[in-house]
Parts: sequence; structure tokens; C-alpha cells
Amino acid sequence: MEKKKKITVPCLQAMKASGEKLVMLTAYDYPFARIADQAGVDIILVGDSLGTVVQGRKNTLRVTMEEMLYHTSLVSRAAEHSLVVFDMPFMSYQESLEQARRNAGRAIKESGAEAVKLEGGTNMQKTIEAIVNIDIPVMAHIGLTPQSIHKLGGHKVQGREEAKRRKLLNDAKAVEQAGAFAVVLELLPAELAGEITELLTIPTIGIGSGIDCDGQVLVLHDLLGLYPENRFRFVKQYANLYEQARQAIEQYGEDVRTQKFPDDKHSFFKEEKKDDEKASDHKNRVRHADTLA
Repeated sequence: MEKKKKITVPCLQAMKASGEKLVMLTAYDYPFARIADQAGVDIILVGDSLGTVVQGRKNTLRVTMEEMLYHTSLVSRAAEHSLVVFDMPFMSYQESLEQARRNAGRAIKESGAEAVKLEGGTNMQKTIEAIVNIDIPVMAHIGLTPQSIHKLGGHKVQGREEAKRRKLLNDAKAVEQAGAFAVVLELLPAELAGEITELLTIPTIGIGSGIDCDGQVLVLHDLLGLYPENRFRFVKQYANLYEQARQAIEQYGEDVRTQKFPDDKHSFFKEEKKDDEKASDHKNRVRHADTLA
């Protein structure tokens, strides 16, 4: 397998300038991060979405810094090509600029991430500036911001009304001026997302915001069909791993119950048998199991 070049923040900015689309995906552990990295994903976001897709909670609000540090450290070990972004969890940066700098520093130092992401527009301009000023790259996030779920009243498209449209345009300009290297646009009308993309010099990464963004992001578990229900309209399911995994486990259970597993091929003996003896023993065991059934 040909080794791909390491993605850096300047690489992403150059990709926007050249019109090359950015691919971002979430991951929360070493095995899936390794797959995403080898598949050529540009950015792996260790999202606080782990609260819902990994921990089974209703929202992301109870995810802690310690949990994010642990999961991001697993992902960072696997990412040889992808840029790893640490999603700052709820109340890890909102209290003060000092708190934001301290926790962003912990994210880079303790988890191996190469950038952090935080939610908010004009209200987080000074926070983004404070983190960027200590040389930590920041990815912004505007539109539907899951940490504001109670204020927003659920997962709803943002920016359809003119006043909210203008606010989102101001948010986009504010995060760019603050020094963010990219911005996630979540659940925006496609026309507005396209307008913001044209307005900014930094890359926009859409989720449920149409085709005109500079890149796209999806939650890994949604893309792979690890949940039988497709919860969001904007998600395209590329596989059905839930069903494949369920069938594999059912087959394993059946093989154990009928004594087809473990067979000689998956067992060890004091003295190794010849292949023809193993085959004969296996056939006899299968016949015995069939008789018992």
C-alpha cells in the first residue's frame, strides 16, 4: 500500500484554493481510525458525538475532557495520513479564556491531536483568538451546534429566516477573522452554505448543508450503517455493518451450539495430527453433532 502524505493545516488551505474537496469523518478508536486513515480520509474528527454513537446517550452534553482525551489518543495512534481534530466538549472552553487555552493545550499535549474544534460564532470569537494565539489550530463550527441543543429546540435547519441568515454570515466572518483554519457548517440551507463558502478564504466543511461546501463530514457509525435506523435525512449509508455483524454473531452462536466450532483447524493438541487424520476426526465430530441435533 502506497504511503500517503501527511495532511496538515496548510494542506487544507491549499486544497480549498485549488478546488479539491476535503473529506472528513469521525472516529473514536484505533481500529476504525486506522481504516479511515488508510482509506485516505483527510481529517479525522474525534467528535463529542461519541456521547450518542458510542456511549448511547441522548445528546453530547455529558461527554468529559477525560473521555475525549482517551478516545483521541486511540485515534492519534492510527492516523499516519489524516489530520486529527479534537472536539472540545461542553463546558471545557466556555467558562473563561484561561480555561479554553488550558484545555486546548491538554488536547494537543495529552491526546496527540493536531487541532481542536469548538462550537460558536461571534460569541466565541475571542475564545478562538485566545487559542490561536498560543499556536493551536482551531476549527470552528456554526449553524446547528449540538452543545446548544436545548436552546435550539432540537435538530433543526438553521438560517432559513433572513435574520438568522444574516447572523450566520456574521458568525462565519467572525470565526475567520479570529483565526480559525476551517469551519463546519451544520444543517444550513444549501444556498446559504454556498454563499458562506464563497465569502470565506478558509475551507467550509458541510454536514447537511449541500454540495457547495469545500468538504463534507459524516459520523462514521451513520455512514457504515451501524445503527439499523437512518436517523437523519442528510446521511448517506454506504454499508450495512449492523446486519452483517448480527448475522456473523448468529452464525458463531449456531456453530458453538452444534459443535462445529472450534474444529481441529482452530484447536491445539499435545501432538499435531496429520491433515488426513484431522479431516477424518472433524467429519466424525460433525456427524456426531448432526446426530445429537
